[in-house]
Amino acid sequence: MKRILIAEDDRALGDGLCLALKSPEAEPSLCRTLSAARAALAAGNFDLLVLDVNLPDGNGLSFLRELRGASSRIPVILLTANDMETDIVAGLESGADDYVTKPFSLAVLRARVNAQLRRTAAVCRGESAAAGGPVVLDGFSFDFERMEFRRDGRLVDLSKTEQKLLRVLVENRGRTLPRELLVDRVWTDGAEYVDENALSVTVKRLRGKLEETPSKPRFLKTVYGIGYTWTAGEKES
Repeated sequence: MKRILIAEDDRALGDGLCLALKSPEAEPSLCRTLSAARAALAAGNFDLLVLDVNLPDGNGLSFLRELRGASSRIPVILLTANDMETDIVAGLESGADDYVTKPFSLAVLRARVNAQLRRTAAVCRGESAAAGGPVVLDGFSFDFERMEFRRDGRLVDLSKTEQKLLRVLVENRGRTLPRELLVDRVWTDGAEYVDENALSVTVKRLRGKLEETPSKPRFLKTVYGIGYTWTAGEKES
């Protein structure tokens, strides 16, 4: 049985989320404040957190950063009324695994929740690729199991979403990966409702952290009209 913690102060929405997410395989619990969510996470094991950004006793992004700072790896889906690019970046950079903008369809949220739970189950079964030590390429060292990333020996801090995207690109280095495939692999397993702007934002942030000149990327390259490719470790043409 998967346990889902929902932090949402709107009573009607919170009750609706519980009804939508409850199933024979999942049991949701509702908190209406950050303090209650903090206590619930401390008291029991949860498989997923659905977190409203604006709660009466604090900001969900601050709480998310607090969780990641404490090395919590619980998957987090943000609920937010803010859909500006800067808001998306802030959520992803804070460690969110996905985000849903209000208003939203409960069916859409349920699909995204199920995608995160499937992804977590796959990791627990040992289906995660790139095991067996760091991948060393052209001055980069990426250890996806230990979540340690270095450029020319210097540690680079990557959000969980950036790590997922980088992993897919590195495991398929030298190949051009379509945008649709990357969205599928990183976010929602092929659902059509994903805002692909999230991919552009995450690529931009990765370039800012890994490329010497982000405006003229040497390794994380755009293949216009198709998608992206990672070229470190490949001979350049």
